[in-house]
Amino acid sequence: MQKTSSRLLALLSLLQTHRDWSGEHLAERLDVTSRTVRRDIDRLRELGYLIATVKGPAGGYRLDAGTHMPPLLFDDGQAVALAVALRTAAADATVAEDAARALATLRQVMPSRLRHRIDSLRITAVRPPAAQGASQVDTQLLVDLSRVIHAREELRFDYAPGPGGTSAGSPRRVHPHHLVTRSSRWYLVAWDLDREDWRTFRVDRLRPRTPTGPRFEPRELPGDSVSAFLTSRFRGNDGTTTDWPCRGEVVLRLPAADVAPYAQDGIVEELGPQRCRLTLGSWSWTGLAAALGHFDTDIDIIGPPQLRTACAELAARYARAATPNTADAPAPETDPAP
Repeated sequence: MQKTSSRLLALLSLLQTHRDWSGEHLAERLDVTSRTVRRDIDRLRELGYLIATVKGPAGGYRLDAGTHMPPLLFDDGQAVALAVALRTAAADATVAEDAARALATLRQVMPSRLRHRIDSLRITAVRPPAAQGASQVDTQLLVDLSRVIHAREELRFDYAPGPGGTSAGSPRRVHPHHLVTRSSRWYLVAWDLDREDWRTFRVDRLRPRTPTGPRFEPRELPGDSVSAFLTSRFRGNDGTTTDWPCRGEVVLRLPAADVAPYAQDGIVEELGPQRCRLTLGSWSWTGLAAALGHFDTDIDIIGPPQLRTACAELAARYARAATPNTADAPAPETDPAP
């Protein structure tokens, strides 16, 4: 028979893996009597674990949530996965400090074999540059928004449009649907009641008003998922498709291996040692024409005509930019009259 301490850890591990366990099943798994299981359950309760008794013909036990965090038990795989997730979370300014403290606590109680595996992982979470950096969001704001979403209550908030906006802020009324994080920024996806359309709001730019409004019946979000909807909106679509609104096909005078690492979600086909076909999308034809210029090589446009027109307009615009403006040029210096 296992020692009491080892048996308690084994029992706790079993209780964490399933919702309900019968006393008979636990006794069988631990190779002890049902009386020993009952005694070990009492010991875990004394340690702070909230274990409820399940009524029924066979009886049973369930590990419930308590009023405070009791000690947790993880297997090796769970511990490594948790450490990797905490290191990755360091890129999110909202939870970076808490994630670092949690990782330090986890590492301190790890056995040496796991600590060695964690220390050997060369993972560095890099935050975006300051100019494009992650938005700093108060974790309490995320909790408050999550509560309103779960309660299906109308949300009222002041919203600042940010750089380039025409006003310091404007009141909004929405039916909140989801909180999402993308590229180290937090967004609220909601149905805008005044504009009668789906909108995506930067969480760091909104300030909720209290109290919240009445409850509502949630609408169905366009697209197959929240992720697909957000990708579609950021690509300039209506949320029902993740395709780019503008997509063109060209031949580049470069090897496919040189183009593929920078094509993002484009399709690269090898045509020869120094030629490849690239199918690429963008939110506008001008944006697509500008993206093709990044490859710094000759371009043969296959189609469509809109891409050819956008390239011509962009070329003319760049040509004007490269031509000195004689009206603004300083007058040439002349010798003074004798």
